[in-house]
Amino acid sequence: MITTLSPANAGLSNEIAIVTWGSRPRLYARARYRGPGHIMNQSLLPSGVGIKRRVDAPEHRPRRHSSVKSDRQNDLTAKLVALQKDYAELHTAIFEAAQVHRRLCAPRLLRYDEFEIASEIFAVRHLPGDFFTAEETTDGVVIALGDICGKGLAAGMWTTQLVGLLKSHTARGVAPERIVAGVNRDICRMPTMRPLASLFLAKLDVANGALDYCSAGHPPAFLLRANGGFESLTDGGMLLGVLDDAQYSRGQVRLESEDTLLIFSDGIIESQNERGEEFGYERLKTQLASAQSASADAILFSVLGAVQDFAAIRPLTDDMTLAVIRRDGASANVA
Repeated sequence: MITTLSPANAGLSNEIAIVTWGSRPRLYARARYRGPGHIMNQSLLPSGVGIKRRVDAPEHRPRRHSSVKSDRQNDLTAKLVALQKDYAELHTAIFEAAQVHRRLCAPRLLRYDEFEIASEIFAVRHLPGDFFTAEETTDGVVIALGDICGKGLAAGMWTTQLVGLLKSHTARGVAPERIVAGVNRDICRMPTMRPLASLFLAKLDVANGALDYCSAGHPPAFLLRANGGFESLTDGGMLLGVLDDAQYSRGQVRLESEDTLLIFSDGIIESQNERGEEFGYERLKTQLASAQSASADAILFSVLGAVQDFAAIRPLTDDMTLAVIRRDGASANVA
């Protein structure tokens, strides 16, 4: 039996309990009394004596968990908004860079007297590493199709440098092999990293159809004669950016009435179907021959359509550039 003796003053610090344990009553004190009707947290009673305790209701404290979670969510939302803004700005910058690249290249359709020139560039990523230019000079039209090794932004940014070098050397009015050699030297002398690139460059005399060309490690251009004969234009030398003293040679042909010259990047012939087969040179020749009598623009889309049909649903793996130069015998003013 437990008998509690409460002090008269509720503020006292102790409470006395008389405990009957067997036949001998004993006195025990409960420490840290906190007020009327409250029993202390700590008891000095023996461990074998049971006591019914009254526990104070816990003080109300605001929950910090929900507040922290809300702060974290707000922080993540702010970061997401910032990332979306950065992405939009990057997308705009890439679009503007693509427009600059488009302006550096020749218009899709050109005509110089009897010669029609059609070209198209497809980028595997946002910015192509291929380019095609056509510039009229005092001694002919200089045509260049180049392919920077690599893909994406890095290759696309190098095109600006390479086109600038081409324009600089073309303005000197020298032969194609000297233009190519000069561009190669300038690339090799760059103090930091330098690109590797293939290039097909030709100078066309629109008065008589004479074509002087130089191929720097580029896939051979195809010349389809009006009688159905094929010629591969291979004269030139190695890739640009390998050796600063590389030697380049010149090739010469003449485009007669209804002859067609096809210049392309390796993305055309290396396009693959679902079985991993490449489009290749032979399919390209066959498609060119089947569209022989058409205009340069029609031949261009005929070849591109054949490549797309061949690849079917398989995505592009490299930039694709195609240019068609056709002498049709119909006189016209320079575009």
